Amino acid sequence: MSSMIRSAPSSSSVDDRLPASRIPAAERRELILDAATNVFGELGYAGATTDQVAKAAGISQPYVVRMFGSKENLFVEVMERTGDRILEVFRAAMADTDDPRPVSARIGAAYVDLIEDRGIMLSLMQGFMLGSDPRIGPVARAGFMRIYKALRDEGGFEPVQIREFLAEGMLINTLLATGITESLDEDADAIELLTCTFGDKLALVRDGLAGNPALISSKA
Repeated sequence: MSSMIRSAPSSSSVDDRLPASRIPAAERRELILDAATNVFGELGYAGATTDQVAKAAGISQPYVVRMFGSKENLFVEVMERTGDRILEVFRAAMADTDDPRPVSARIGAAYVDLIEDRGIMLSLMQGFMLGSDPRIGPVARAGFMRIYKALRDEGGFEPVQIREFLAEGMLINTLLATGITESLDEDADAIELLTCTFGDKLALVRDGLAGNPALISSKA
């Protein structure tokens, strides 16, 4: 089997298109982290390489290594950034007092909306699976507990409510990771589970996944 990773729109790298002085380092960093989030999400930590991340970002591989030092450092930053993004979305939902829905419903809907960025969900799962790794495990656990504490201290939820919310979030991640969401037109049992999970957001899930297909396509 061979795999192909979707690269940046142009066949030229960012390094070739513009002089380095015209592309701020912070912008390049975000470009690399965006690409790494998707590549790690699809291929996992062990399966991904800095070369694949560089190609997806349209940046040279030596530049990726020069900026982050190692694949491990890059993955750790992806995990921390993913946690920051989720907390940002949750806090925005909690602060949206113009929305008449209960805060729990607002946060749940905001999490489902994150499906449009498939890489966030999948890279999060990849990090959780590396809980025994001495460097990545502590980062994954700290990120998970940051979310728990934010829901408790800022959202005012009781531990049992947070447990139920996190359990549903992990179900959503699992549905994405296993590809069951691709069975919307084929499997009646999958449709039943997806409808129960996403409710009136199912159409958004369908549209979001259609507009953000997997990075990896395989062929014999």
